[in-house]
Amino acid sequence: MLQLDNDKDNAVVKDRRYLWHNITPYSDSAPPMVVTEGKGSWITDINGNRYLDAMSGLWCVNIGYGRKELAEAAYEQLLALPYYPLTQSHLPGIKLAEKLNEWLEDDYVVFFSNSGSEANEAAFKIARQYQQQIGQYNRFKFIARYRGYHGGTLGALSATGQAQRKYKYEPLTSGFLHVKPPDSYRRPAGMTVEEFNLQCAQEIEDTIIWEGVESVAAVIMEPVITGGGLIVPHPLYLERVQAICRKHGVVLIIDEVICGFGRSGEKFGHHNYKVKPDIVTMAKGITSGYLPLSATAVRKDIYEVFKSQEDYAYFRHVNTFGGNPTACALALKNLELMEHEQLVARSRLLGARLKAEMEELLDHPLVGDIRSFGFMMGVELVSDKGSKEPVPPAVLKQIIGGCKEKGLIIGKNGDTVAGFNNVLTLAPPLSSTDEDLEFIVNTFKQVINTITKV
Repeated sequence: MLQLDNDKDNAVVKDRRYLWHNITPYSDSAPPMVVTEGKGSWITDINGNRYLDAMSGLWCVNIGYGRKELAEAAYEQLLALPYYPLTQSHLPGIKLAEKLNEWLEDDYVVFFSNSGSEANEAAFKIARQYQQQIGQYNRFKFIARYRGYHGGTLGALSATGQAQRKYKYEPLTSGFLHVKPPDSYRRPAGMTVEEFNLQCAQEIEDTIIWEGVESVAAVIMEPVITGGGLIVPHPLYLERVQAICRKHGVVLIIDEVICGFGRSGEKFGHHNYKVKPDIVTMAKGITSGYLPLSATAVRKDIYEVFKSQEDYAYFRHVNTFGGNPTACALALKNLELMEHEQLVARSRLLGARLKAEMEELLDHPLVGDIRSFGFMMGVELVSDKGSKEPVPPAVLKQIIGGCKEKGLIIGKNGDTVAGFNNVLTLAPPLSSTDEDLEFIVNTFKQVINTITKV
């Protein structure tokens, strides 16, 4: 294991001198947690403290930490062929593309990248070029949803409906429009969940028409808005969105970066609904976070349009490391282990247990709503259940800190939309044990029950 001069204090000093952290405000008083080891659902820091990681890193360590089989798969591939670009081909890439078709249960051609942002960037370019090559020359606009997140690169951030993520980076890429999310908890009084969700879907069709059908290339959405507050739609919502896209010749892009690879209790989040996307983007759980890899799966009939011999008809997009053979080999082993250990079914089971155990918190004075989708959960905290006024950020900070003190890492929907960063999140590894789940539930309840008013 890598050591840094065997000096714990020195590690923090050098961290602050040389390392720029992801989406984290700088703080002199709160040193970063330096993680040195992971096993199963647990991580260990440089001081020997152990924590159950109930966020799977960043929603990605689906198979759990410390899987020797994945390290061995990567090692063997590194010895045989550590790298070759997919301007040509290699066996791990071919095999993984085939395996992804099995998991998707449909007929797709796969373009590999490194991250969810890149997978979505590729999807945007493919959708625009496809529309042009079938004679729809003015279709360049994309419709996404407020509160949704699709990545940090300029195009993916443009699709993201979180104003706080965009602040000081605008103007971004043009052509991206946003509609309201199917946030059933905050639906108008007197409206059923089904009615509200169908109204939200109708807003997508209205936007297509108002913008001009001939100008809209694609709609992009996660099956469930995850980082924006775990907003779970009514089953009819996605069906209606798909019907709208087909009616108007709009490409439907489903972002499975978080919902995919068992997290939803099915192989992919959209498998919970009756939809067949035109393009599926994925990352994170494809390797359980062990190596960078993402994929943009394109329906075969769309791909066929790119086989034309006309000038500029092919997809002129290159990614140096996308589809790295080592990452592909590791991903194959990851999916093999998930199948062997039946982790998709395990996710469904653990998710049902988590939901049943946590439902009693709906009686807590600060808990406005609890939403779950497979083995992930969002707990929305409000100061007043009547007005649904979100709790102050300090309350979430107190709960997250309290859980960490007791050895539990949980998350929140931070830096999304002003006034709505009030959802605590859980997304433990799918390989979590029954004892792990018991620890998560008991610790979370113990901490939140110490805070009953703001």
